[in-house]
Amino acid sequence: MIIVDTILQQREEKGDPIKVGLIGAGNMGKMIALELLDQPMAGMRLVAIANRTIDKAEDAFRRAKVDSVVRADTVQALESAIARKQPVVTGDAMAICQAGNIDVVIDATGQLEFGAHIAMEAIGNGKHLVLMNAELDATVGPILKVYADRQGVTYTFTDGDEPGVAMNLYRFLDLVGYKPVMMGQIKGFLNRYRNPETQAEFAKQHGQTPAIVASFADGSKLCLESNLMANATGFRVATLGMQGPHYAHVKEMLNLYPAERLLQGGIVDYVLNAEPFNGAFVIAYCENPGKMRSMKYLKMGDGPLYMFYTPFHLPHVQIPLSVARAALFNDATVAPKGAPVCDTVSIAKRDLKAGEVLDGVGGFTCYGLLDNYDTAHAAGALPIVVSEGCRLKRDIAIDKPITYADVELPAGRLCDELRIKQNEHFGIAPQKAATAERGRKVELEVS
Repeated sequence: MIIVDTILQQREEKGDPIKVGLIGAGNMGKMIALELLDQPMAGMRLVAIANRTIDKAEDAFRRAKVDSVVRADTVQALESAIARKQPVVTGDAMAICQAGNIDVVIDATGQLEFGAHIAMEAIGNGKHLVLMNAELDATVGPILKVYADRQGVTYTFTDGDEPGVAMNLYRFLDLVGYKPVMMGQIKGFLNRYRNPETQAEFAKQHGQTPAIVASFADGSKLCLESNLMANATGFRVATLGMQGPHYAHVKEMLNLYPAERLLQGGIVDYVLNAEPFNGAFVIAYCENPGKMRSMKYLKMGDGPLYMFYTPFHLPHVQIPLSVARAALFNDATVAPKGAPVCDTVSIAKRDLKAGEVLDGVGGFTCYGLLDNYDTAHAAGALPIVVSEGCRLKRDIAIDKPITYADVELPAGRLCDELRIKQNEHFGIAPQKAATAERGRKVELEVS
């Protein structure tokens, strides 16, 4: 943080701020825009917002009392407005990705297929990409990271959301010689069968969409975010969906697994309704007697396992730090380490009938559970985010897994093409049932 704010101040003094383009002006997009516009961070400017409904992009600026906003229908018009230092909106997300005078693209859409197009266009045009889109990252993040590395740009999920908060702790502990062995988040509520109808009133009260709130309540978003932690560290799940015990305080997670089990390979898990009721945690191991005495003196416990946690997460407040780290240092807050480690798979939320079309994350038809990638792949499990728009070939009973063999995939989706490329690149055997009808060709080939 100290290095980041120093370099940002230097960029401010030189009149050369990082220029940010935001895609998505829903509730989260508006909060990000307000954070970047109300009291702009030194050395950084939000210069453009794209949204399919362009009025919402304009509203995001107005909420920050920025009224002199222009509309751009072409990349050239967008670039011209930015050059004149005029706030600009567009209905064309690809124009944000293509504009020569935008440095960093933020994806705040939360959508897989649209997000995949954004990612490929941004990376292909040499933009750093900061995601507020766990759906995309958990599903095809490993291959997108490969493409970004080849282009010399940063691909990262954001600080402030639980994966970024946990990864900051992980990197700190690893740096100072304490071995991270478990990580996760503090979850307040969980009911696998919540849906947009049950969450409609809560969503209305908080300016959210019912499906997004349902994805929080049914645990799908929890699993997707834990998926990011797994892919970034190599940690795995001990059981399908994680254990998620009810504890009074997050420190009791020290008792969930013995040190010997954790040292066999790190684990991602979560704690339910425990103090401090928010944030993320990392458990680290140290067996050095001198360090253990010091940690006991500092009231960190007897060891050799130690609990570290951050009791808050502020995605819209902390995302500028990920933007800065990406643009200034090519440093990803949290990104896939290599091949996918975990996958968030589809489980029937109710009895489903052949011919039904699945409605994806936070919907009425299925919820997501985190599984190890090798196990999920061997079973032909259908990822929860990929499930949207798939038509069932057969009946599926409540709480039963849904596989690729159970569905017809929509034709021509880039996300399916990227899943195929991802498996090919990392040497993972193809699934016959997962083979999609090839749509647009993935233009960035992987060597």
